[in-house]
Amino acid sequence: MSTAEAEATGPLKGLRVIELGVLLAGPFCGQLLGDLGAEVIKIEPPGQGDPMRDWGTIKPKGQGLWFPIVARNKKCITANMRTPEGQQILKDLVAEADFVLENFRPGTMEKWGVGYDVLSAINPGIIMIRVSGYGQTGPSSHKAGYASVGEAMGGLRYVMGEPDRMPSRAGISIGDTLAATYATIGALAALEHRRKTGRGQVVDAAIYESCFAMMESLIPDFQFGDYVRERTGSILPKIAPSNIYPASDGMLIIAANQDTVWRRLADLIGRPELADDPRYATHIARGEHQGELDAMIGEWTHTQTCEALEVACEAGGVPCGRIYRAPEMLMDKHFAAREAIVEVEHPVLGAFKMQNVFPKLSETPGNVRWTGPDMGSHTLDVLHDILGYDDTKIEALKAANAI
Repeated sequence: MSTAEAEATGPLKGLRVIELGVLLAGPFCGQLLGDLGAEVIKIEPPGQGDPMRDWGTIKPKGQGLWFPIVARNKKCITANMRTPEGQQILKDLVAEADFVLENFRPGTMEKWGVGYDVLSAINPGIIMIRVSGYGQTGPSSHKAGYASVGEAMGGLRYVMGEPDRMPSRAGISIGDTLAATYATIGALAALEHRRKTGRGQVVDAAIYESCFAMMESLIPDFQFGDYVRERTGSILPKIAPSNIYPASDGMLIIAANQDTVWRRLADLIGRPELADDPRYATHIARGEHQGELDAMIGEWTHTQTCEALEVACEAGGVPCGRIYRAPEMLMDKHFAAREAIVEVEHPVLGAFKMQNVFPKLSETPGNVRWTGPDMGSHTLDVLHDILGYDDTKIEALKAANAI
């Protein structure tokens, strides 16, 4: 699939996003909007670019493998926001844009003279998406806010890991992507508001609040019961049976905490009488005897293969599944049938496999049109074709180190 051949198919086709910012919290929001069809113009500092271009453990042929995903479907241009000429490029783009997206420390855009007050005066319908560690207001808003700190402040880090050691992390940049996802939800809600009123607004997405939003009944647990959630490893307290269990050749998850499903699992393990045993008959009772219940199920699972357990659980109507890694995903028939993994042409690496666009829409599905492009590869196209700059003006911008 080449850039020239691929056209947007998603419901946001015809909308334009001007993306500033680096790394993940802002750019992942841009990825989501681009996946759904929006034209995303990513602005990077000339000669520097987004550090995400170099991130990743594996770098075949010197190519980072993260940027081609987070910058997919985007047009990349260079403009120096620290120069008046670069700032004017942004202002000219905003005049015909729908969203401007940034994830700098609060106050940075204002320092450059391109805050919301300035941009909304140019385009009253502009929706400014602002992603930061602590939000745009409040006593901590001025602090640098990385995802790890936001995850900690939002309560997520404390509950992750085993109870007998320091908190763990998710193994992915979950704080960044959660903030970007909430920013996307806010952007789409603001778009609907603009449809009704013609007015744009600021979408203020904080990493710590995006993590905090996922924390279920954490606050009322403490408010009404002085209960502080602790790390519990592979289980949720009082939710049983639902855990990772050993097989003779691996491990898999079995989730049978609902009363009717627990009865089916009791039949499978050859202990149907346990379904009516007062220690296990109800959700609350099973929660009180969670440890012994898991031990009992583990004694049954460890003598069988993962395949045998999957077959038995499926036949018995008990949810179960293996713990997938990349190799299992690439071999899985369900992933293939759902086209969960898409293959896109990379200019250096050739066929490049990555996760597809989610969720799936029946009438206007999103699509991956190209991988993250080289820095500045669309600068001349955008300046010529979108802004109408002539060659003389573009040469002057080059001379001013603005592009």
